[in-house]
Amino acid sequence: MATTTLNIQGMTCNGCVNSVTRVLTGIAGVSRADVDLAGAKAVVEYDAAQTNPAALAVAVDDAGFDAQVA
Repeated sequence: MATTTLNIQGMTCNGCVNSVTRVLTGIAGVSRADVDLAGAKAVVEYDAAQTNPAALAVAVDDAGFDAQVA
């Protein structure tokens, strides 16, 4: 398993945290996503054979937030 951190802008409440968590954990290969509202980031554990940090960021962007690989 690999781990990456995404900096995420646009989260304003726990509903946003839930949305980002749901998006990330819905991606094939993601085993865990710890989303932090106050820190504006997500730490994601994933299988590098199935996805990559850029794809994770794109999925969060597509959900209406602004994600950058840290």
